[in-house]
Amino acid sequence: MCNFNKQSEENKALIHLFMTKAAENIGGTNFLLALIEAMRAQKPHPLTHKGCKIESPNATITWNKSIFKDKFDLLNEILLSHKSSEKPDFNILQNDSSKKKKSILNMVKTLAPLEFTVTPKDETVGGGFNFKVFESNDEEYVKINPIFVSMFFCSAEYTKKALKFEI
Repeated sequence: MCNFNKQSEENKALIHLFMTKAAENIGGTNFLLALIEAMRAQKPHPLTHKGCKIESPNATITWNKSIFKDKFDLLNEILLSHKSSEKPDFNILQNDSSKKKKSILNMVKTLAPLEFTVTPKDETVGGGFNFKVFESNDEEYVKINPIFVSMFFCSAEYTKKALKFEI
């Protein structure tokens, strides 16, 4: 998931286009990278931050719901098991254990309404952008949004590669 070179061409293009638009909507590439670095500096992980808000010098990311440690740990475990996957389009519900699948479904139901909003501090530079945790979410197939993964779990180098990618 966090190896840009192993993404499908379609995912690379999607991530490139989204990150390029996102950077434009908050004032530029450096503002986006500064926000990602501010998110990485949060300890523990920024998703578990109680305030549901992280600020960088030029932008702010907020979300509408606290994420508890048990849900974050399960999401992190799923992502770690697929972090260097050759297949970035994996279905997170594919699991041998029915107990594990049930806990994953509960996590999906909890995180599905979550929406992240990134806004620039200077509103004249752009309107910001939004994204969700899941790209597709139905009873049998749940795919994690690559934008969500790149913002919260991948390195700034990943974002730099996405921004430099040529379609």
